Amino acid sequence: MMTKAEMIEKLREKKGFISDMDGVIYHGNKILPGVLEFVEWLKKEDKKFLFLTNSSERTPKELREKLFRMGIDVDKDIFYTSALATAQFLSVQKPKGTAFIIGEAGLINAMYDVGYTMNNIDPDYVIVGDTRSYSFDKIEQAVNLVIKGAKLIGTNPDITGPAENGIIPATKALIAPIELSTGKSAYFVGKPNPLMMRIALKMLGCSREESVIIGDRMDTDIIAGIESEIDTCLVLSGISSRSTVKEFPYRPTITLEGVNEIVGV
Repeated sequence: MMTKAEMIEKLREKKGFISDMDGVIYHGNKILPGVLEFVEWLKKEDKKFLFLTNSSERTPKELREKLFRMGIDVDKDIFYTSALATAQFLSVQKPKGTAFIIGEAGLINAMYDVGYTMNNIDPDYVIVGDTRSYSFDKIEQAVNLVIKGAKLIGTNPDITGPAENGIIPATKALIAPIELSTGKSAYFVGKPNPLMMRIALKMLGCSREESVIIGDRMDTDIIAGIESEIDTCLVLSGISSRSTVKEFPYRPTITLEGVNEIVGV
């Protein structure tokens, strides 16, 4: 059996790095220890890397600006969100369709960009993403649209997300009242849906053997990697802890306190 140091060295030899953001890079507006050094190491070693997030609130431009404020300068093209994945999926399923959206700018812009229009009368889809603009009126409207035949889509299956002072409800929690009221189950596009991982590998231009996914959640990041046959690195800087890891019937390839351990800071 390899030692932890040997496993970290093997991880460092990977060509492609797919990293989650919330709980790995930052909590809210607080950057996590060692992240600046980790990103600089990725650049210096000419690694291919992608920030893959289940959060659907922000556009890639907004995510780039957020990291820039934290001292990280990267191109907006290295971000891929569940909002972009949802838009891409629905543009194939029903090109130029219509949707009623409960979500933020990241999701709304992504849907506009693939030719979707907003419709609160008889939409093809009701789409729910991460949002703080959540109200009973919107839930009521969504429930009745789904009952009338609109298909229910969730950008990601996260129940909660990490924040500076604890956790916040995420998409699966927000969409639950609509599912319960209508008896309809939502289809979730984000991790661990294999769609996200296949797109990530294509964007990196790397094979699964050459890549690793770094995440803080056993139920999305780690299972997504395992089911896509990509090595996995769980960091304990977000949702999952050493005690909660034991609740799952699968294990990550390696477990670290944070990305700081990859670069030895």
